[in-house]
Amino acid sequence: MKTFNDAKSTQNEPKWVQFILIGTAVLFLLVMLVAPLITIFVEAFRKGVEAYFVSFNDAYVLQAIKLTLITAAIAVPLNLVFGVCASWAIAKYSFFGKSLLITLIDLPFAVSPVISGFVYVLLFGAQGWFGHWLIENDVQIIFAVPGIVLATIFVTFPFVARELIPLMQEQGNDEEQAALLLGASGFQTFWKVTLPNIKWGLLYGVILCNARAMGEFGAVSVVSGHIQGVTNTMPLQVEILYNEYNFVAAFAVSTLLAILALFTLLLKYMLEWKVARDLEKLKTDE
Repeated sequence: MKTFNDAKSTQNEPKWVQFILIGTAVLFLLVMLVAPLITIFVEAFRKGVEAYFVSFNDAYVLQAIKLTLITAAIAVPLNLVFGVCASWAIAKYSFFGKSLLITLIDLPFAVSPVISGFVYVLLFGAQGWFGHWLIENDVQIIFAVPGIVLATIFVTFPFVARELIPLMQEQGNDEEQAALLLGASGFQTFWKVTLPNIKWGLLYGVILCNARAMGEFGAVSVVSGHIQGVTNTMPLQVEILYNEYNFVAAFAVSTLLAILALFTLLLKYMLEWKVARDLEKLKTDE
C-alpha cells in the first residue's frame, strides 16, 4: 500500500510548471556562469593565440603565478592538518567548548574577506598591536608574503573541516574502537581505519580549499600592498592589467583561474560519482 509520501513523490507537476522551473534554472546558469566564462576566453584570444601566450612572458605575470602557487602550497597543507584534527576532535569526542569551536570554524564564511584582511593589518601593520615589535626585529608580515599566506589560510580553513565533520559524525567510532581493542596503536588506527573511510571527503575538501586559495582576492588585496612583482597574486595582477587597459593579458591570466574552476568542477563530479558508486556497491554487497 502506498503511503502519502510515496504518492506525493510520484505526483507529476503540470508541464508548464516544469518548463518554467527548468527554463529559469538554465537561463540563470547561462547568464551568470556560461556567458562570463565564454567572454573570458573570447577576450583572451581576441588578438590571436600568439598574443595570448605573449601575455605570460611578462615578468610580473610570472611572479604573480609563482606567488599564487607558493601561497596555495603553504595554505592548503596547513588547512589539511587543521581540518583533520578539528573534525576528528568534533566528531569523535565530547568536550567543553565544542559548539564554540564549530562556530569559529564557520567564521570565515560569515566575515567579509576584506574585513579579515583588515584585522591582520591591525595586528601586524606598522601601527598595529605587534607592529612595533615586528619593526624592531626586522620582521615584515603585512605587504609581504607572510601576510598573504596568513590571510589565505584564514579564508580557506573551513573547507576541509566542513567536509569531514558530518562525514566522520555519520561514520561513528565503532571501527576505531574495534581496531584499538584488537591492539592497534592510535597511529595505526588512523592510517588503516579512519583515513580510508574519509579519503574522498578529504580530497574533496582539499580541492575546494585549493581553488579558493588560488582565487582569493579581498583579504589578499588588503594585506598585499599591490607591489608589482612582489606581493601580487594572479587575481590582483588581473585587476592591475585590466586597470592599465591591457585587456588581452588580463583575460589571459583570468583563463588560468577559469581553467582551475572548471578543473575543480570536474574533480567534484568525479568524486561524487565515485562516492555514489561505492555506496551502491556497498548496498549491493549487503
